[in-house]
Amino acid sequence: MNLSSSGKTLVIAEKPSVALDIVRALTPVSGKFDKHDDYHENERYIVTSAVGHLLEITAPEAYEVKRGKWSFAHLPVIPPYFDLKPLDKSKGRLNAIVKLARRKDVTEIVNACDAGREGELIFRLIEQYAAGTDKSGQPKPLGKPIKRLWLQSMTPQAIREGFAQLRSDEQMRPLADAARSRSEADWLVGINGTRAMTAFNSRDGGFFLTTVGRVQTPTLAIVVEREEQIRRFRARPYWEVHATFAAQAGSYAGRWFDPDFRKPQGEGADAELRPERLWDEARARAIVAAVQGQPGEVREESKPATQACGLLYDLTTLQREANARYGFSAKTTLALAQALYEKHKVLTYPRTDARALPSDYLGPVQQAMQALADSDLDHLAPYAAQALREGWVRPTKRVFDDSKVSDHFAIIPTGQLPKGLSEAEQKLYDLVVRRFIAVFFPPAEFWVTTRITRVRVSEAVHHFKTEGRVLVKPGWLAVYGREAAADLEGAQAGDKGQPLVAVQPGETVRTEQARLEARQTRPPARFTEATLLAAMEAAGKLVEDEELRLAMADKGLGTPATRAAIIEGLLEEKYLVREGRELVPTPKAFQLMTLLRGLGVEELSRPELTGEWEHKLAQIERGQLSRSAFMRDIAAMTERIVAKAKAFDRDSVPGDYATLAVPCPQCGGVVKENYRRYACTGADGQGAGCGFSLPKAPGGRILAPQEAETLLREHRLGPLEGFRSKLGRPFVAELRLKAEDGSWRLAFDFGDDGGSGDDAAAVDVDALPSLGPCPQCGSPVVQLGHHYVCRRAVATAEQPRPGCDFKSATTILQQPIEPPQMAKLLREGHTDWLEGFVSNRTRRRFKARLVWDAQAGKVGFEFEPRAPGAARGRARRSAG
Repeated sequence: MNLSSSGKTLVIAEKPSVALDIVRALTPVSGKFDKHDDYHENERYIVTSAVGHLLEITAPEAYEVKRGKWSFAHLPVIPPYFDLKPLDKSKGRLNAIVKLARRKDVTEIVNACDAGREGELIFRLIEQYAAGTDKSGQPKPLGKPIKRLWLQSMTPQAIREGFAQLRSDEQMRPLADAARSRSEADWLVGINGTRAMTAFNSRDGGFFLTTVGRVQTPTLAIVVEREEQIRRFRARPYWEVHATFAAQAGSYAGRWFDPDFRKPQGEGADAELRPERLWDEARARAIVAAVQGQPGEVREESKPATQACGLLYDLTTLQREANARYGFSAKTTLALAQALYEKHKVLTYPRTDARALPSDYLGPVQQAMQALADSDLDHLAPYAAQALREGWVRPTKRVFDDSKVSDHFAIIPTGQLPKGLSEAEQKLYDLVVRRFIAVFFPPAEFWVTTRITRVRVSEAVHHFKTEGRVLVKPGWLAVYGREAAADLEGAQAGDKGQPLVAVQPGETVRTEQARLEARQTRPPARFTEATLLAAMEAAGKLVEDEELRLAMADKGLGTPATRAAIIEGLLEEKYLVREGRELVPTPKAFQLMTLLRGLGVEELSRPELTGEWEHKLAQIERGQLSRSAFMRDIAAMTERIVAKAKAFDRDSVPGDYATLAVPCPQCGGVVKENYRRYACTGADGQGAGCGFSLPKAPGGRILAPQEAETLLREHRLGPLEGFRSKLGRPFVAELRLKAEDGSWRLAFDFGDDGGSGDDAAAVDVDALPSLGPCPQCGSPVVQLGHHYVCRRAVATAEQPRPGCDFKSATTILQQPIEPPQMAKLLREGHTDWLEGFVSNRTRRRFKARLVWDAQAGKVGFEFEPRAPGAARGRARRSAG
């Protein structure tokens, strides 16, 4: 055991659970620990922990430019050093660690964060923050020796051995350099790329936020490329011939195929060709007519086959399966797994990319299996007991493999039994436990039969294939019970899993029926979260350069811990939308890809960038490349991206643009899309047109071609979400196309006219149902368009001058106000408590109810009291 000769050693783990494991391991050799709020302490050690990242890097204040003021004048931002900013949610924990690190009796610090690049970064940033800065603002050394505890296993013996073999700060310096370099490079490319693309897109005014990032943008490119494939896809008809054959023991189905078919190879090969597809209907009909009622010769081959259970879960495979099986988003699965780990303590650490366990972890696995066997989980306990009874829980390389364990090992149950789980938590827990038990069961055994029926007609021979699979021994499938059995038994005739009737050797069968099935080729499937996670994980396969592909082999785009956040970020920035389980790219996503291609900075959208970085970071870790050289390359790349965006001076970025089906409202000419606008191109669609055009991204929200057509046809569109003010704040509005002085002008309509005007006058407001009496004049209040208005507030032929001004929007701060809520406000003076309001200033959700403020003469907010007895002091403010 490596003990400091005097003073105490501060041990900083990455998570509270790891700190507790360290305390338990050290107690037998260094004495009992006293528990404090944020740490444990004995005569030799103080053990504390972070809760993941506590700090983020940021530019010094002199280099920071507020959102909304971003322009090329302030780019590129390449600060000489980075400041650190505490994360709001964990300031208390950070301050506690800093206080411990600065204690005079602490003479040595041990980095016990997770064994890997991110664990190293978490510790190094804490160390830097605790040390402070010198007068020039530069970080200064902490002045205390640093050691590294490197653990691949969390058993007490492994922890004690780790303390006996602490690594020196010098040994860890290359990994620390790689960790800082990755973090700073991501910042430089993300911040400068985002600000450059935003500045480019905001040249015509407004604030068009256009975020890019090393992981985010290639992920988006994968989805956009798939959508482009779908759009280019043209369905092609083909035909299949299916037959039913009569044997002595009964009937069986078969499908025609070409035994001489060879899959086409090379670039441009037709991927739609299959041995069972016929592309000529006449030929297909001829086969049906020829084989009808004809005898057939049977040849079959049967052989045993096995199927092993899938490996233990890492986070990405767990997210994929939970999405496919239950529809959980990646974010939801991570939150559930985190709760099962932190709150319920029934699963191990979930943010892992490993699917194996350390070689010394057999003991904890057996204990967890025994706990499950002894539990009252009736659907799982018998299988856990069987695995132990049969001696299947043993150290196999498939499960226990140190070479396949990275910073963390696979997700498995801890052995602590769950209590009070929600339905969703229970589903995810069962998913992990079934896999944990099943992975130790023997493979499932099948008897697979391939039957070829040859029907000879004159000189031609037509071949039909039938495949059958019989489950001989269920093995691990037994753990999944009925689900797996249904998968096999529910197969349709002609499918691979169908039960086959027997045929005798040399038996001749008869073609009982032959039929033609007309089909069409299908476009590629859109991504779901499950398939996008898989694509992110396997993104290295898309890289052509072999060296870079190898560098990405085990990494892909993002990490298991960040992939869910990347997808959620793309959704939040309106690059993607969810349609059911599918993820669909928006016009904003296509616009970004067009921009990156047009500016010649496509590296931002390719996984090669990650591959190149991983290759160089690995070189830094091995001492083959200096941190300064890597960062010089990143700075040069950043400057190049900004320079290309700044220097682009053409009116439109080259791209694949739409021609609208609705004519120009001014001259009837053809309206075409370009990068920035929908513009009239004259009657022939080739000229300069009459000068009419629409901005393509008013208020920073891109109009899709279909939306532009609606606006041209109906002269109004919305209300729409996703607009941003010049300061970057979101707002909701309707778009109006108005004729002024012989030309058409686009304007935002916030509904401030209370429903008055020409359009309102055309509405018979007396026919609209009343929601209740106006709080100002007592007249009926009705819903008119996107407002609730008093009938007397609407100008009509009988009432040219409105006699009241009561109005309230049907959507306030992104919270829909349904008619029953407005009726309650009119009846009782307030709505229910509503939780969906979103602050324009902070962009945070808040809870309030709408009230009628008689003194101000308008609808306002009322907030819940913060403490008992505070009802009289409820805050109110205007909702208008």
